[in-house]
Formats: sequence, structure tokens, C-alpha cells
Amino acid sequence: MNKIKTAVIGVGYLGTFHAQKHKSLAECDLIGVVDYDFNEAQKVATDLKTIAYKSHLDIIDKVDAVCIAADTLSHYEIGRDCLNAGVHCFIEKPITSTISQAEELEKIAKEKNLVLQVGFLERFNSALVAIIDKLDQPVFIESHRLARFNPRGADVNVVLDLMIHDIDIILHIIKSRVKNISANGVAVLTSSFDIVNARIEFENGAVANITASRISAKDQRKMRFFQENRCLVVDFGEKQSVDYHKTDDNPPQIKSQQKQHEANDAILIETKEFLSSIKNKTQPSITGTDGKNALKVATYITDIIQKSLKKNKK
Repeated sequence: MNKIKTAVIGVGYLGTFHAQKHKSLAECDLIGVVDYDFNEAQKVATDLKTIAYKSHLDIIDKVDAVCIAADTLSHYEIGRDCLNAGVHCFIEKPITSTISQAEELEKIAKEKNLVLQVGFLERFNSALVAIIDKLDQPVFIESHRLARFNPRGADVNVVLDLMIHDIDIILHIIKSRVKNISANGVAVLTSSFDIVNARIEFENGAVANITASRISAKDQRKMRFFQENRCLVVDFGEKQSVDYHKTDDNPPQIKSQQKQHEANDAILIETKEFLSSIKNKTQPSITGTDGKNALKVATYITDIIQKSLKKNKK
């Protein structure tokens, strides 16, 4: 197969990184970048020696694949148009704004035998990758994803902005149907939820307690996995893991092993996987179905909080 012709749609903060990766890869031919802010598109295009476009419709017949990193509300329309045109799609999280939109994109991709990959880059974090094989039916997961306030990403609530990363990881690891969800959240600096805590109970008995905030004093991205005789801790930000485990001594002891993992380029890794899936006609590790399932849980959490707030206002 010749080089895969690609375009990056939406070249804001994250989209610019995606465009840089596409430009750097030998198996990829970056045909152009797209942004409704044409000045921004021109700036990135000049830096990467490619062509700027204002609409995805201007480039849809020129490419084999696209990376969609535009604002969330536009994911569905762009994804639908590209998939219907026979173009493979990588879509940044969240996959769409609504579950029905995600289901339609999933359906089109399946009918046309196209790759639909969702951008959950934390799945490729070196600290998580290092401990994933040690996870054996965790019974309790504690997750904290805290960030300083940044207007970027404030077009959606903190569940869709940050917590959805942890939802995806938890669903990927637990592999059991969700039994019950409870949640609380508040808006502080924006018109949508800025701090949210959710508790997810699964049919196999596992429980996940997830906290996400985008108005914290410092950044923190940690998950703790508790399972029989062991607790595994992942620090996504520091690229560290700690393995606490019970020994076979009499009496038993608790030993710990801390490891520092090499920083990896998660965006580059997920981009390579996307291109490889297209070339080899295989499914990526994070599919449209994964994106839809994470969105379902995130939407349910949002709905619970909204209903609770409306009830309290009465």
C-alpha cells in the first residue's frame, strides 16, 4: 500500500500535535489541515509545509483518512460526512455529543468496513501499560483526575472533558456490565460541572470510585486498583507505578515495588496504530464501540447530576 493520505480536522491545541505526528510519519502523507478559524489553519499549514482548508468538505475527496480534533459538537457531522465518503476516521474523545450519534457513526463504519478509532491516549500511558498484565479481577478502583483550570475544553462538562478517560480505562479493565451509578457534581467557574464524583457498581461485584476536577490547585492523575493480595497504583502524570503485594511469609508481609517508566509519546503511538489498522485491515485497540460505551456511562453520570440539581432547586 502506498502512503496513507490524511488530513487533521481541527488544529487547536491538541489538533496541532496530531498534525505534527501525521507529518512526521513515513507511512503518512499529510495532505492538509482544516479549521473553521482559517488563520489558525494557515499558521499550522505553513509550519508543517502543507495546505490549509476551512471546511472538511474541501478535503474529503483528497484523503484516505482523517483525524478529527475539532470541538466535540462538530464530531458527529464531520465523522458522518467522512465515513459516508469512505474515509477512515480517528476521532478525539468524546466520540460525539450524544449516544445516538455515536451509534450511527459506529454503524456506518461497520457497513463500509472502515476504521473508526477513538482518542483515549491514557490507554497508551507507559505507567498503565507496565502494570496492565498484573491486573486480575480488581474489586475496587479509586481514581483521581485533577487539573488546574484552563478555558480549553470548557465547551463540555468535566465528565466529558476529563473523567471519560478514566471511565474508558475502567470499562476496558473490568469487562462487566454496569449495575448501578451514583454521582454528585457542581459548577464553580463555568456553566457546566467542574467537579464530579461518581461511583460505578458492576454486575461482577467490582466498584469504581471516580473523582474529576478541572479547578484544582495542582494536577493529579492517579488510579489505584485493589485486588486479592495486591494493590497497584498508577500515576499517569509522573509515569510511575507502585505494586503493593502480600508475601507468602509467616506472618505475611506487605512489600512494595515502585518503578519509574520512560515517558512515551501517546499521541504518536495511537496515530501509528490508526495507520496500521488501515494498512492491515484490522480493528484498533480502541474502537468506536469503546468510545460509545464510555460516552454512555459519562452521559448517565451527567444526567444523574442534572436531575439531582433540578430536584434540589424545587
